[in-house]
Amino acid sequence: MRWQYHLPALVAGLLFTGCAGKGGSSAETGENPYNIPTGALAANAAEFGTPIKRGENQAAAAEAAAKALGYNPETDLAHTDPDNPDAELPELQELMAQGPKQDSWRRSESESLRESRRTGKPMLIWFTDSLNSSASKTLSDQLLTTSEFQDWAEENTVRLVVDQNQGSNIDDAVRKKIHSRELKKKYNARGYPTLMVVAPSGEVIGRYTGYRRGKEDFIFGQVKQGVHVAAENQKVWRSSLEKKGYREWSDVKGRKIFAKLGAYKDGELILVEPDGTRARTQEKRLSAEDRVWIQQQKEARGIH
Repeated sequence: MRWQYHLPALVAGLLFTGCAGKGGSSAETGENPYNIPTGALAANAAEFGTPIKRGENQAAAAEAAAKALGYNPETDLAHTDPDNPDAELPELQELMAQGPKQDSWRRSESESLRESRRTGKPMLIWFTDSLNSSASKTLSDQLLTTSEFQDWAEENTVRLVVDQNQGSNIDDAVRKKIHSRELKKKYNARGYPTLMVVAPSGEVIGRYTGYRRGKEDFIFGQVKQGVHVAAENQKVWRSSLEKKGYREWSDVKGRKIFAKLGAYKDGELILVEPDGTRARTQEKRLSAEDRVWIQQQKEARGIH
């Protein structure tokens, strides 16, 4: 079956127009729910790095993401094959079934960011040099491998480790070292160890560089504060996308995905995630709430 995606009545007729629910509002910049003394934050800035103010680099992050994707969710509907738009398009249920990785620390930035956007959890990136940085090893022993930290991080973050020295062979080690340097440059990580909190929108919320023995509670508190701010950032980011037609969809098993409708015809849909990832599914495989919403949109537009 050939879909005619570019017919105005088909695509424009069922593109979302911001019918999703209201998003949350951002918190005041001065919130500090973890009772970290502001004086301590300032006094230790040189030693541990200074958290970035929310919104400081949001525009730059959005511009960089758009350039990297080459995708405009407002107007574009990318196809792997212009002559066959259905070619190699993954099923939505396949994407939903993938789920989070089992490793506590992920290795792929792109997969971690995608998981972050799907779950709403911020990324916690750990830049380390496992062979040459004694401070990285101390941070790992005193904080990152403790059960308290691991339980908290598993529930509240998507963890990504970027190790300067890692690889199964020489070629693999060289390739990963180059990739590590590229990510350090991208996120402006200036030394080892560096912990970084990145919101699902891609905005860097906090950057904490260096570690001294006995400072694990202070670092843990800074990371928690960064994750709290990232949660508020997520509400604003999600609300802005809802105004552009994105909403939360779920299938009959209750699995959820945040996406907008790219096309619809004869009970088949294409959904587009904020990063441009597309998947197709059938109306009958969606939740009852989604099916009711689709029917309402069709009736409102006179589509049968």
